[in-house]
Amino acid sequence: MASRHSSHIWISFTFLLLALVHGQCTIVGFYSASCPLVESIVRSTVQSHFRSDPTVAPGLLRMLFHDCFVQGCDASILISGSNTERTAVPNLSLRGYEVIDDAKTQLEAACPGIVSCADILALAARDSVVLTNGPSWVVPLGRRDGRVSLASDTANLPAFTDSVDMQKQKFSALGLNTLDLVALAGGHTIGTSACQSFKYRTYNFTKVGNGAMDPAFDPSFLPQLRALCPQNGDDSKRVALDTGSPNRFDTSYFTNLRNGRGILESDQMLWADTSTKTIVHHFSMGRSFNLAFVKSMIKMSNIGVKIGNAGEIRKICSKIN
Repeated sequence: MASRHSSHIWISFTFLLLALVHGQCTIVGFYSASCPLVESIVRSTVQSHFRSDPTVAPGLLRMLFHDCFVQGCDASILISGSNTERTAVPNLSLRGYEVIDDAKTQLEAACPGIVSCADILALAARDSVVLTNGPSWVVPLGRRDGRVSLASDTANLPAFTDSVDMQKQKFSALGLNTLDLVALAGGHTIGTSACQSFKYRTYNFTKVGNGAMDPAFDPSFLPQLRALCPQNGDDSKRVALDTGSPNRFDTSYFTNLRNGRGILESDQMLWADTSTKTIVHHFSMGRSFNLAFVKSMIKMSNIGVKIGNAGEIRKICSKIN
């Protein structure tokens, strides 16, 4: 019992050190004096929404990813209006906006004009991972909200058809390495994808032709996928990205890649490419994935952080002040 307790303390301390090392412009305990209840308010809000709709957990995690890869982690994804980021094709299926709005309303009542929407999103993503039995970590705070949100800026978001080289290029441009790429891809252990994002691999994979499936698939997996996504069926239907344990944050996603059961082509490529295969194998064996994921999340959530006059504290997350 004592050993288990000591291990928990060590892991928590490690995560705190990672937060301090990668915090950059953000710091741990940023609101300790100005809004000490910020984390409990966000946590309880995410929990409440999760109880009625568990899909908000992967939704919020994906939303943070899409926010940070465009204009940095500045909540620009939350701004509504024509030609904003949330209207871009890669973002049309994002969900969880109501959770952030709910938390913001409560925080404005408790601490008016203090907590940024960008920080709320970073906290909500962490809490979503915890609610799906994933690791927890200390989230450095102090981000300010951006004033620009353009659909045209989303062109560099990673796509489900991207080669590993292209994925690495997009991650590297933001200061993330190959280990970060594979660790963050592990977020697909929860959540779903629309049939339209992978059905082309199951009926007439153009890289092979002749109506064949993607040879990277396990052939015994094909009937299940075709049953879920018929050739003339609803392309918007959602299918779990991790068929082993779709609602639990674990390493079965990586086991799926080893077994040719990765849903997205970009994910399955991580097993085929020599530069990422070793990392996938390592994580599939249950080795250090949680720690690597946390380290990469802290790095990612500090991309392009705005401070001072470079940003603002929005009163309403969907509107620039």
